[in-house]
Amino acid sequence: MIHIKDRILSLAFLLLSIVFLLAAPEQAQASGSMVLKISTPAVPGDWHAEMLKVFREELERTAPGEFDVQIYLNGTLFNQGAEPAQMKRGNLEMALVSMQDIAKQIPEYSIFTAGYLIRSPEHQKAVFYGEIGQEVVSRVTEVMDIHLLSVAYLGTRQLNLRKFRLVKTPADLKGVKLRMPGSKAWQFLGEALGASPTPMAFNEVYLALKTGTIDGQDNPLPTNQKAKFHEVTEQIVLTSHLVDGLFLSISDKAWTKLSLGQQQKVVAAARKAADFNDENRIRDEKNLLDFFRSAGLKITEPDVEAFRSHVQNAYLNSEFSKDWPEGLLNRINAAESGAASRR
Repeated sequence: MIHIKDRILSLAFLLLSIVFLLAAPEQAQASGSMVLKISTPAVPGDWHAEMLKVFREELERTAPGEFDVQIYLNGTLFNQGAEPAQMKRGNLEMALVSMQDIAKQIPEYSIFTAGYLIRSPEHQKAVFYGEIGQEVVSRVTEVMDIHLLSVAYLGTRQLNLRKFRLVKTPADLKGVKLRMPGSKAWQFLGEALGASPTPMAFNEVYLALKTGTIDGQDNPLPTNQKAKFHEVTEQIVLTSHLVDGLFLSISDKAWTKLSLGQQQKVVAAARKAADFNDENRIRDEKNLLDFFRSAGLKITEPDVEAFRSHVQNAYLNSEFSKDWPEGLLNRINAAESGAASRR
């Protein structure tokens, strides 16, 4: 009798197991979340890292249970610059992509890496959230299989000089050994500013400033502070020669899996995250001017329009502009801050 009962219990357990296994995929599909892995070289505490948390939290609020946003900082998932290729291959759903990354595959968009193109974070939004931005989104999707969701302010690059000098126009930088990143595009920008660009690795800049190997360097103010360049320089010239940004992006493979409603929620979350970044980064930049003044640096303002005209003319007469779409420069210059359409 006991033997029969054991067989009945075993059979019942087997039947329940089969029912569970058959139902499991359906239950998993019903309760499962779409994984969105985000790869970035940003370090913890950086506003670009914090904005990704905002993105995740906003999706948890507006689309509870629909997404599993996984954030990978410090380039632990993929090296910086490798993200676009990994997104196209389907190995990565999301990343912060630079216009420098995009211009490598779409040469005409090297225009967006030019000095004095974008005037401010507000102008940046006006350009990339308006008609021009819609064209960029379509073109990038077509060529790179990446969908740009929002643009996040990276920072405005300023000149940082070892010794004080009066700087009003590019002519005043003649002979200044200005460290710039080593690529051809960066060296051209340094030359267009009127200086003598000097290629040098970032980790060598502090000592080079201290010893006088170079006369200056350029970076956004937060970078200057973190690198302690204020210890070995006397002046910051607010040339604002490059307003840079990063695009929170999603692979087209992941994008096309979303319903229209989900796409709208993802875009809204990305815009909210970018706004969070911009607000905090702009505030930090403003506060840092007081920090540098307290550190003994002189903060000076040149004739920015003279710099802008000189630099843009240099680009227009260079090989870089050969691929630029006709009329795009004028359209970008004409974009009004705050006039962008919030798609």
